[in-house]
Amino acid sequence: MPTFLNFKVGALIAAATLAIAGGSFTVTAAKEAPTVSLFDGKTLAGWEGLSTLWSVKDGAITGITTKEAPIKDNTFLVWTNGTVKNFELRLQYRVLNGNSGIQYRSKLIDAEKFIVGGYQADLEAGKTYSGILYEERGRGILAERGQRTLIIDEDGRTKVTVIGKLADSKELQASIRDEQWNDYTIIADGNHLLHFINNRQTVDVIDLQPSKASKEGILALQIHAGPAMLIQFRDIRLKQLL
Repeated sequence: MPTFLNFKVGALIAAATLAIAGGSFTVTAAKEAPTVSLFDGKTLAGWEGLSTLWSVKDGAITGITTKEAPIKDNTFLVWTNGTVKNFELRLQYRVLNGNSGIQYRSKLIDAEKFIVGGYQADLEAGKTYSGILYEERGRGILAERGQRTLIIDEDGRTKVTVIGKLADSKELQASIRDEQWNDYTIIADGNHLLHFINNRQTVDVIDLQPSKASKEGILALQIHAGPAMLIQFRDIRLKQLL
């Protein structure tokens, strides 16, 4: 005899799957605010992070760590001119080594070290994680590349269910240009989260876990602890969905 909780979980999965099949698994917004540029191409005005790591080079926000001066914690460059709730974010990135990510609807955990936790659109110089949805200092991977997932609460635990497939992960990786500029788009509308790299959708997530799902928070760019790395961002544009 199924429990009420299992019945509820099954109903949610069925509803989400039906929405996909019917073509309604998309973001809709009644109104849109104008698109705003978050980076002037010359300075870090409107952004704060560790000045020893972040600068502007060749018209791009640039984060660099070295073998001689490694960092112990992931640290971030935080956008200081507001928070994001329902939005569409578009930017270009280039990573020469290491891995990074774009935090959204997140929280500043340590203001001195600029440590941030929350939803992260991943990107890397490797072949596995670019495009996934990862929750920094939280629930971990919420969708691998190419997945549609539904996230719910089950007896106080996070349950991530794969309810569909967008594309093969290796096929999506093949569309990402190594050590060159790539386009990244993030759309968040209510509990619906979507990532795109070079106009290829990489994840599609519905987060229905009441105690964990974030509705609003800060935007930030990551430098990852570990081996020396270089990451650049430019043409950062934000459109709030009202």
